[in-house]
Amino acid sequence: MLGWGRLTFVLLTVVATCAVAQNAPPWTEDCRKSTYPPSGPTYRGPVPWYTINLDLPPYKRWHELMADKAPALKVIMNSLKNMINAFVPSGKIIQIVDQKLPGLLGNFPGPYEEEMKGIAAVTDIPLGIIEWILGKKDAMWIGFITRSVLENSTSYEEAKNILTKTKILAPAYFILGGNKSGEGCVITRDRTQSLDVYELNPKQDRWYVLQTNYDRWKSPFFLDDRRTPAKMCLNRTTQENISFATIYDVLSTKPVLNKLTVFTTLMDVTKGQYETYLRDCPDPCIGW
Repeated sequence: MLGWGRLTFVLLTVVATCAVAQNAPPWTEDCRKSTYPPSGPTYRGPVPWYTINLDLPPYKRWHELMADKAPALKVIMNSLKNMINAFVPSGKIIQIVDQKLPGLLGNFPGPYEEEMKGIAAVTDIPLGIIEWILGKKDAMWIGFITRSVLENSTSYEEAKNILTKTKILAPAYFILGGNKSGEGCVITRDRTQSLDVYELNPKQDRWYVLQTNYDRWKSPFFLDDRRTPAKMCLNRTTQENISFATIYDVLSTKPVLNKLTVFTTLMDVTKGQYETYLRDCPDPCIGW
């Protein structure tokens, strides 16, 4: 049996090896080129598209999408119920959720109340479960505030003000872009306030802002540093060469691309251009 000293040495060796591995081939690679239009082993295909017609009554807007996704949603709901019932075998928690929470749905702002009723009807998932998942409190669900900004804000500054000041249910990063020079920022939020607004600044030669899963003023977890390779590839690209193609190249470079990458989205607000692609990261590829 290993003594504490030897065990500590072994653990530190493993950690150091993992840290080095994340920053060396085959887990990393030089900045990719010519990966766009998407093809090859890192491309799993286009995402399915649905039209949510906001001219329809709220109750009917999500019917087509929910009809397609109902089987998958029911599997998720059953898994959730089984997990909860494993801790409380009596089933009383789910019973309370089913019976008591639907009455709270009227607290949601329109048109979300009617939309959720329609979703519940199509998927046959009780309203109480939907209410519980959304976790209604005294703040806005992140999906609601994002949609509200997209539907109603008429300027970059108005959108930034709302995303900076509105109470939300959980910490988040909002990445916001406008159609004028200098209009772009990363807003770091906790539930009640903005912690940081990091903006484009041509005068300081800050021609891009970049956000991974860590606050920008903190060092990323040593096994998950995608910030450094992403910045390196962007700097090599230069501002003059930025395009959908070169951004896709950066986002296709390991370890920016990893096993947890589900999709890559490219947006150009000035041109009204929006593209999303499903991704894969074949081995060897870091798992996080």
